[in-house]
Amino acid sequence: MKRNNINAPLTVLLMLYTTFSGCSQPATVPASRPKYTFGVNPVWHDEFEHAGKPDSSKWSFVMGDHGWGNNELQNYTDHLENARVENGSLNITAIKEKSGKLEYSSARLISKGKGDFTYGKFEIRAKLPAGRGTWPAIWLLASSNDYGNKGWPDNGEIDIMEHVGFDQNRIHGNIHTKAFNHSIKTNKGNNIAAAGVSDDFHIYSCEWTPESVTMLMDGKAYFTFRKEAGYSWPEWPFNKPFHLILNVAVGGNWGGQKGVDDSIFPQKMEVDYVRVYPLEQH
Repeated sequence: MKRNNINAPLTVLLMLYTTFSGCSQPATVPASRPKYTFGVNPVWHDEFEHAGKPDSSKWSFVMGDHGWGNNELQNYTDHLENARVENGSLNITAIKEKSGKLEYSSARLISKGKGDFTYGKFEIRAKLPAGRGTWPAIWLLASSNDYGNKGWPDNGEIDIMEHVGFDQNRIHGNIHTKAFNHSIKTNKGNNIAAAGVSDDFHIYSCEWTPESVTMLMDGKAYFTFRKEAGYSWPEWPFNKPFHLILNVAVGGNWGGQKGVDDSIFPQKMEVDYVRVYPLEQH
């Protein structure tokens, strides 16, 4: 059964009053900061209620066995065995098998061109794979390369959920930009202790406004990245459309730090639903 959405918390509106000594006229009230909430009805969603391949009107496959910049060990395919909708969930499954020039197969789904969003609340209910060497992710990338070197990290990345199997009881949320990324040791992110993420479904969320990006797990915020005064695109490229990505990687620079346990496969990420709620400004 699908769970109801979590109502987004309301931002407290601060009013600043200026008084002038020696003046009898009333204080002036400057313009207030915007107040952001999120709509209660999704503008884009997939409840995965059919059976078979993922809905091609919402998702595309990205395929390849070139390591994806992280020395990953899987070949991404469009095979039904790697991405299947059944029993109300999308199953993205990593399999130990010869695939392309690599020894594992998996799938990577994107909403680019079919679901592109600037701001909003992203909510994904999922159960994660387990075991050393698994690296599932739910994340956002820019849908166009307008800044800097026209690629990563200049155009931004928002990691709603990342998990590595060698650190089973921890969920990570991060952002990457030209100014803030792990390759130059300026990464911005946080993690939250979370038991049972491979045994039960949990809700992974991102609340994205013109002023901040916040990651949540089961409604609990654990990381917020704020747009500070003076930021431009190297610090804050998050002012244009991004699209969703769902994938399960194997090994790689992070997921494979402690090796890969071949005895655990196949392993899958089950996604109960994906919902995107619109930003509302007051």
